[in-house]
Amino acid sequence: MKRALYKTALGLLAGLMIGMPPALADDPSTVQSLRQNSVADVEHEAGHYRQELDAGATLPRDFVQQPPLVPHASSNYPVTLKFNKCLDCHAWARAQATNSPKISITHFRDAQGRELSSVSPSRYFCQQCHVTQSDAKPLVENTFQRVKGLN
Repeated sequence: MKRALYKTALGLLAGLMIGMPPALADDPSTVQSLRQNSVADVEHEAGHYRQELDAGATLPRDFVQQPPLVPHASSNYPVTLKFNKCLDCHAWARAQATNSPKISITHFRDAQGRELSSVSPSRYFCQQCHVTQSDAKPLVENTFQRVKGLN
């Protein structure tokens, strides 16, 4: 039984290697990432390599119903099951005192459209939709245009 599984695994691996481009099979240093780095380079620790803009003003939206971008650094804003740093400023009770925009009324509706007295659990984790503005350039060339109504 083990021998059969071993032969099957070797057969699958050989089949994958045959279908691989020569650069991948022979020399990984010739393969480049979308940012034109060699995939054989030493990997760097994960982190924020682009400066987050602390612009004070949000960049314009590019499509209808795009979640607003965060105009300040947010990498040190913890959002856990028990605590959401974003709500320190953007909760309705705090927004005026902190001179911050209030979170949308849509964040107080559940999946069935019922109004809740607090932020819906499906809207509680801000960073799943709202991202910090960055001056990052596109990874690949594209012809994306903003929606005409937003120009």
